[in-house]
Amino acid sequence: MGNQERVLDYFLPVSRENEIERADFIRKTYWHVALAVLGFIFVEALFLNTPFILNIALKMTRGWTWLLVLGGFMFVTSMATKWAHTSTDRTTQYLALALYVAAEAFIFVPLIYLAIYATGGNFSLINQAALMTLTLFTGLSAVALLTKKDFSFLRSIITVGSFIAIGLVVAGMLFGFTLGLWFSVAMVALAAGSILYQTSNIVHEYNKEQYVAASMGLFASLMLLFWYILSILLRFTSND
Repeated sequence: MGNQERVLDYFLPVSRENEIERADFIRKTYWHVALAVLGFIFVEALFLNTPFILNIALKMTRGWTWLLVLGGFMFVTSMATKWAHTSTDRTTQYLALALYVAAEAFIFVPLIYLAIYATGGNFSLINQAALMTLTLFTGLSAVALLTKKDFSFLRSIITVGSFIAIGLVVAGMLFGFTLGLWFSVAMVALAAGSILYQTSNIVHEYNKEQYVAASMGLFASLMLLFWYILSILLRFTSND
């Protein structure tokens, strides 16, 4: 009977825990998001300062090879998400998070490189995008946590929107058309919805031992938001 109770307790959503357990879970989740961001910055700097990796990343943005990069990124994302959510081994969970951070850093290389080049070698555009992203992320997280509203209804919207976005990106690569500013704006809205959904899941879906998986979901939404905010700023800078 004792073993059954421990198993049931493991799968108990954190919303069923007491206030102390919930607060501890939220603290651990956001701490791991912060660690993931710091890891991303470190790995991104490493990639940008490694000519071999930088050249590969820039070359793979040309033509059909970018589709291979996107396909590889989606595969790594799926694998890392599965490891983080299904494994009870903490080492495997951290390995999944590290793998996902590295994948994000690699796919960001061309965009970060262009943002640095567009501003004459400084990080002003990146810093501006980072500040805007952090401000929006903090506000959306506060809304979800303080209102304690269940935003699970956004899951179907995010799923459908993601498939439509992937389809448009693939079509743009195959037929040679650009998606334009409004696509980026729509993706910012989709990322904002994803942040609300992922933040809501922290309380309503995860158990108290899944803070690594919860942080990965939030980190993914944060990076999606950063990508398209930076893309929008870069577009305006290029038009000046």
